[in-house]
Amino acid sequence: MSRSIADTPDDAVLVPSAAGVLDRIRSQAGEFSEALSRVAEQVLADPEAAAHATIMDLAELSGTSPGTITRFCRHLGYDGYAALRVAIATETGRASARSETGWDVNIGQEIAPGDSLDRVLKQLVTVDAAMLRDTVDTLDLDAVERVAAKVASARRVDVYGVGSSAIVARELQMGFYRTGVAAWAWTEVHDALASAALLGGDDVAIAVSHSGATAETIEMLTEAASRGALTVAVTACPDSPIAEVADVELLSAARRTGFRADMLATRHSQLLVADLVHIAVAQLRFPETMEALESRARAVVGHRPAPRT
Repeated sequence: MSRSIADTPDDAVLVPSAAGVLDRIRSQAGEFSEALSRVAEQVLADPEAAAHATIMDLAELSGTSPGTITRFCRHLGYDGYAALRVAIATETGRASARSETGWDVNIGQEIAPGDSLDRVLKQLVTVDAAMLRDTVDTLDLDAVERVAAKVASARRVDVYGVGSSAIVARELQMGFYRTGVAAWAWTEVHDALASAALLGGDDVAIAVSHSGATAETIEMLTEAASRGALTVAVTACPDSPIAEVADVELLSAARRTGFRADMLATRHSQLLVADLVHIAVAQLRFPETMEALESRARAVVGHRPAPRT
């Protein structure tokens, strides 16, 4: 189970999340104090400058102090400013390489009301593609394998999600259903709690929450955890409350995109995680999956139009 920064001793060496440092800064913006927020804003405004600045330079640029810069580094999981600079330089280097290969739309730029649909389309495609690549860099495949193995042999699987996360929860449940796994998607808190109360050690509960802070979803997963089920969080925020409840975290990427709400912009990266998990389950249950697919196809064949002659 994950542990928050507040629970970590001051002399401990923290291990950064696998997520890109700039994405982590964006996703944790609401957790920063006023001084740390000024550092975050400066880094995000000019990452390349931050990658080359000394700790004194960054303190001056952000109107803070070297001590504040050090606290900012530790909040992100780095044991010092040198480690943070390396992480920023690595990420900005990848971004430059992508630009040189044709990704020339500024993903940090707002979409203006007068922008052409051609530009809007390119902006959306660029942002979504970048988030998918970031998810590939972020996702722990060992964790995916652990979840898939448990789902493949589970007595039953609950998938929880409310709001826009309900869309991803239903897609994940349908993926399991197609492989013959007994799975249910719950998007209403009372129904979900009643189902979670029936789970046990042979079961799996998966919660989808972009922010990791949705109270209803946390309550659902907490009830499942109290019954002994393996609990899984699909989230973009590794240090969120739901990650504290989960036995396993499956991290998707997050980016702020102006006109699109964060949870809508991250839906494709969450669906990528969901697809990978359900395909991994199908691989482990290949004979059962093929039988389930064939049985479903035979059951509905009478409702399909006859082929044209």
